[in-house]
Amino acid sequence: MKLVLASSNGGKLAELRGLLGDAHELHAQSEFGVTDADEAGLSFVENAILKARHAVQATGLPALGDDSGLCVDALDGAPGLYSARYAGTHGNSDANIDKLLRELDGVEEVRRSARFVCVLALVRHANDPQPLIAQGVWEGRILHSRRGANGFGYDPVFFSPAHGCSAAELDAAVKNRDSHRGLALARLKRCLAQVM
Repeated sequence: MKLVLASSNGGKLAELRGLLGDAHELHAQSEFGVTDADEAGLSFVENAILKARHAVQATGLPALGDDSGLCVDALDGAPGLYSARYAGTHGNSDANIDKLLRELDGVEEVRRSARFVCVLALVRHANDPQPLIAQGVWEGRILHSRRGANGFGYDPVFFSPAHGCSAAELDAAVKNRDSHRGLALARLKRCLAQVM
């Protein structure tokens, strides 16, 4: 099945291609000249659907929208929907991490709990009234400084208690399986198997 990823994020594309395997052919929306959708939703679900619907309308191909972010309890869920542009510039991971660490400066360990959330929405055609929706949540906490060199985004400061290390210290195969995106995609694949 040929799918369009409704995102220009190279890290997401690489992760999702690895997770999908050979069963589905995933293409970046930029290959079709599609620009990013306006993320005007107030939730991860709304934004994932907006992105997917934008891409399917532009390409005519089934589109996969991914909206994800980091929710930190001590910051009332921030950066949340604004994770990619938390420091002001979209996609500047170093600036986003620096701002997050400043905001959490002096916050005790017990209040540094956080989770990565991923919502995937598959819109099969422009007027699809029933997009397939799957969500994954990865629980952890925010470290005081960066650790590891793998992954992207907030991975160097997200500690996974289940693995005993930061997301950036995990092998890609382990991260892809156990991360919020990996969990969401596994659920989406089960939905796909039932309807297609």
